[in-house]
Amino acid sequence: MKKPIFYSIVGCALLLMLLAAVKYDQIDTLIKSGEGMQPPPETVSSFTVQRLERENTLTAVGTLESVRGVTLTADIPGRVIEVAFESGVEVDQGEVLVRQDISSEQAQLRAAEANLELARANLKRLDDLVKKKVVSISEYDAAQAQAKSTEAQADTIRTTIAKKTISAPFSGRLGIRLINLGQDLREGAPIVSLQAVDPLFVNFYVPQQHLAQLRTGLKVRITSDTAPGTIFIGDITAVNAEVDPKTRNILVQATLANRKEKLLPGMYVRLEVVLSDSEMVTAIPITAVSFATYGDSVFVLEEKDEQLVARQQFVQLGETRGDFVAVKGGVEPGDLVASSGVFKLRGGMTVAVNNEVAPTFSANPDPVDK
Repeated sequence: MKKPIFYSIVGCALLLMLLAAVKYDQIDTLIKSGEGMQPPPETVSSFTVQRLERENTLTAVGTLESVRGVTLTADIPGRVIEVAFESGVEVDQGEVLVRQDISSEQAQLRAAEANLELARANLKRLDDLVKKKVVSISEYDAAQAQAKSTEAQADTIRTTIAKKTISAPFSGRLGIRLINLGQDLREGAPIVSLQAVDPLFVNFYVPQQHLAQLRTGLKVRITSDTAPGTIFIGDITAVNAEVDPKTRNILVQATLANRKEKLLPGMYVRLEVVLSDSEMVTAIPITAVSFATYGDSVFVLEEKDEQLVARQQFVQLGETRGDFVAVKGGVEPGDLVASSGVFKLRGGMTVAVNNEVAPTFSANPDPVDK
């Protein structure tokens, strides 16, 4: 009875040992086969490091301002009896825009002119009597002063009448009318904006470290969302005499022609100041750069054992322009770098290059909304 049990135990143990040996052999085979396996190469697009010709420019944003612009106001209180303009029209210098009621001043002027005529007649009579020594010099002087005072009163009234006829001080474009016929204007009340829109000023700020590079006469390229595809050319005409102590920026002013009047004062514009002649720089697409706090790097693609292998290379970057960034050190022209899919790479990984869907890089991209 004991022998069958013993033989059963021994048989089970042998069976377990056989199963363990088979499983061990399978696991060992899998381990050995895994050691020889390589992960599939990561697919990236590539770019050959180039030398590009690039202008030395300074970018900024600015605000347009009219060379001559003013809001016309009423110099003297009075009632509007004529509005001789329409909103938004072009006017010439000296063109009458508004007339105020001058009936009271005209009556005062007639009285003043009558008094002036009488004063001049008295002065003429006294002049003859002085020559005959019938009246004293003091009486003649008093009559002369009275004549001059009366003439000044008449001139004052004429000036008041002239001020109640408001004319354009220069040629330009009118804004929206702010008054109505029959309205009683107070002194200083706004009437309409008048802007000379050709030429225009563009005011912009640049950091103080660029002050030595700025001078009058430098060309400025200006673009605006209101005129897509159009580049306006201007010249720097003034550099401010002081730096803003809060921002450490300096105000610069350029002047540009606006013959077609596509731009208006107050607009926001983008601009480039051409500081010097073009220069050659080593450049790569900005998408090729892996940015990190410990340093910026790219992955250089090198051939090894008939495969492309990614090698991480730290670089020193310069100014970004469009889709490209200048490289001051780390790579040389002719090096092959990964231009997309950089986030998937690690040093020593094998890669496969597929440039069929690679993006197009431009130093002056012109994005279009679709």
